[in-house]
Order: sequence, then C-alpha cells, then structure tokens
Amino acid sequence: MSIAGIGLAVPGSSGQLHGKRALVTGGASGIGLAIGREFASLGAEVVLSDISDDALFAACRTVPGAKGVVADLSKSESARALAAQAGPIDILVNNAGLQHVSPVDEFDEAMWEKLLSVMLSSPFVLIRALIPGMYGRGWGRILNIGSVHSLVASPYKSAYVSAKHGLVGLTKTVALEAAARSAGGVTVNAICPSYVRTPLVEKQIADQARVHGVPVAEVLDRILLTQNAVKRLIEPEEVAKYAAFLCRDEAWSITGAALTMDAGWLAH
Repeated sequence: MSIAGIGLAVPGSSGQLHGKRALVTGGASGIGLAIGREFASLGAEVVLSDISDDALFAACRTVPGAKGVVADLSKSESARALAAQAGPIDILVNNAGLQHVSPVDEFDEAMWEKLLSVMLSSPFVLIRALIPGMYGRGWGRILNIGSVHSLVASPYKSAYVSAKHGLVGLTKTVALEAAARSAGGVTVNAICPSYVRTPLVEKQIADQARVHGVPVAEVLDRILLTQNAVKRLIEPEEVAKYAAFLCRDEAWSITGAALTMDAGWLAH
C-alpha cells in the first residue's frame, strides 16, 4: 500500500461538496476517474484507489487535490487497510470491477473468486469499516456502481452477474439499516448503467467476439448494444453527474434504490 497527494487547488468549485471527503475505488480510469474529477470540481477532497501504481498516480495528477491509495481489492485485508489509510470518509463509491467472459462449464474457479471478492466482498468490507464514521457525523453517501446486469443476466458472465446482483442486495440491506440509524442522513444506492465507454468494456470485445462467434468489428452493434433502445454507449462523465446528484442534501429520500442508466434496455 502507498499513498501520495497532489495538492492542487480546486478551480471553479461550486462548493456543493466542500468539506466532504470521498473515496472512489477503481479510480484510475473510466467511471471511477470521472467521478473523482466531478467530486473534486464540486469541492470534495478525493481519495482514489486502484491496483496499479502507475495508472493510479497518473490519474491523480488529473484530479485537483486528489490522493491515491494502491490496494488489491481481491484481498479482504487490503480492503481493510484501504479503509484505515483513506481516513474519515463521507462519500464511498464502490466502483472497482473486472470482467471475465466464459461459459459456466469452462469458467475458471479462481476468476470466480476474484470477481466476487473485488465487486461484492470488498464493498462489504469498506462499508463495514467506514459507515460508523458516517453515522457519527450524521451524514454519508454510499454509492455502489452496479450494472444493468445487477437486474438482468447475459450469458457467459456468471461471476459478474452474480456479483452485481449481490451488490444490489447489499445496497438495499445497508440502506434499511442506515435509515434507522441516521434518519435519512446516510443514504445507500446502486447506480446501474448499461455499457459505458470504459477500458473494462473495451477489453471484453475480443472475448465477446470469441464466445458469440461474431467478428470483433460487429460486437458493439450485435452484442453490446442490441438490448439498448438508444444505440449509444454511456459516457463516464454522465455517470459521474448522476453520482454527484445523489450526494446532494436534497437527495436524502433516494436510498436503497437500484437506479438505472440503461438507455431503455429494461423497457423491453
């Protein structure tokens, strides 16, 4: 584990999140990095975490005032150490994730364990460690980055779909506990987008072509966007704006929800 600070001023901040400290996992790229940038622009002190030193600290240089903590969230002890090192956290964004595409009868057991550890067990560990501080301060926001696959399934993604479904269950359970403990001061929600333009999506295109038997160039239209009513990838910055809205005081009534950004996928 290592930590580094960049120490830049936050230009043009609206102050909406001034005085709040946010931890974003999977923060070196994609949705996590976009959320870190958005929160910093609103005045939050941002801690980004990821598994890669080089990628993480390169990302921190693009987020005003950000600090980086390297952590391997496939290991519970690393998640606990991250919670301790990040300091008091007002906003927790459980975003770290990975994908493995394979038929279930060929699915590697080690990969199954890794995906569930990163996307379900580590959010539990981080929530368990950080929510008492939110209770004590009377305010907190926990945002679990789910997926449309938190609500429906696709073939060849047994671990990912199982982890994301479980994350919604965790979200609902903790939201009920937090409501009873904080009278709406601490909210817990899952954001469930369909395909977002991230490195995670880009990396699975070849695997999707292989298991479905289609050319790589046709994966986007024939596989990834086939269920979307609007045939577009979502941009990470659009997810970040949604996350920022859920952190507003006026959003206190939104808790325990699996909030979709699915371009009409689930309207079918």
